[in-house]
Amino acid sequence: MATQDFRPEKKISIFYPPQRVLMGPGPSDTHSRVLSAMARPTLGHLDPVFVDMMEELKSLMRYAFQTNNLLTFPVSGPGSVGMEMCFVNMIEPGDKVIVCRNGVFGGRMVENVERHGGVAVVVDDKWGEPVDPQKVEDALKNNPDTKILAFVHAETSTGVQSDAKTLSDLAKRYNCLTIMDTVTSLGGTPIYIDGWGIDAVYSGSQKCLSCPPGLSPVSFSERVVNLVKNRKHKVQSWFMDINLLLGYWGSSRTYHHTAPTNSLVGLHEALLMLYEEGLEHSWARHQRNHKALKAGLQTMGIEYVVAEPYRLPQLNAVHIPVGVDDKEVRRRLLADFNLEIGAGLGDFAGKVWRFGLMGNSSRVENVVFCLNALETVLSNMGMKVERGAAEVAAYQTYAANTMTI
Repeated sequence: MATQDFRPEKKISIFYPPQRVLMGPGPSDTHSRVLSAMARPTLGHLDPVFVDMMEELKSLMRYAFQTNNLLTFPVSGPGSVGMEMCFVNMIEPGDKVIVCRNGVFGGRMVENVERHGGVAVVVDDKWGEPVDPQKVEDALKNNPDTKILAFVHAETSTGVQSDAKTLSDLAKRYNCLTIMDTVTSLGGTPIYIDGWGIDAVYSGSQKCLSCPPGLSPVSFSERVVNLVKNRKHKVQSWFMDINLLLGYWGSSRTYHHTAPTNSLVGLHEALLMLYEEGLEHSWARHQRNHKALKAGLQTMGIEYVVAEPYRLPQLNAVHIPVGVDDKEVRRRLLADFNLEIGAGLGDFAGKVWRFGLMGNSSRVENVVFCLNALETVLSNMGMKVERGAAEVAAYQTYAANTMTI
């Protein structure tokens, strides 16, 4: 056979993606500074200049997580890899793990426990509600041999935030380690890893850090490091074995895998931007834009899924108005306005929309653009809305909520 026999039948040319406004559950808009950083010359992953950058990257990541953990670094892979790294390193066959499940991603934690030979004790809460600490304490009392408490800080599927400090305090009281998912919360809402006493945490580059998908910031306490060093069984995953990764992200820089150098340079730039803005300012910006979006949505009769004290400012889950075609609204927003919003997942499929205000997507102009686009689409589909009211409500909210730190 000739090589021509394997050529694609369709003529393929350079791919130019359309310019979207990303206001779904992720990824968020990548800042031009990050895109520019990723286009810089590629270095080898053991190049001494790159190694110096890695040290800066780790220190910036410690700032974002608010921790002094030495083992703080980005995993080569999306947030799901960071999640699996925590579970595969910390669980040995037969270990009991209490998992808090109040959405899709708590369910994925359960899957991880079971796939790695652990015994999952599931604490369920209604979707859209935070983890109930009393249920967790009851589970800890009934399972005194529990090794780990795992929970999602910011549940992306519902837009609810749970009380991480209270849950961590419970774990310490019952002599458990903690695993916390901060994929949607890092950079957008307060996180204090050391202050809360969290043992293992993972996140993603594509949410409030406004970096393309593909990297997962993680951080592990000394208790976890000692636990992994003294395991009875080898970690099931070679790639995610902390003992081996210590050689690359530690002081020796021995070869482990070919790290995605340009992506790491992009994450360095994204974290540098967070450092320049300041965590408190970033948190306040996300909150301010959330309040304006909420005010505008309310003029259209659109209500939130989550009670106000537990709402994530960066992930706004709302009920779809009765009689409105979910898919058609999202299709028109994308086709007519290049605007992406998120659909519901799992139990919420077809019932909610998820508006992301994460990182570089959390801007005044995005809020106003989204509200005007949604008003137009809903009006054109026959829903009675007062045209222009959402924008006015948003600007009134901005005027009443100037940023002060």
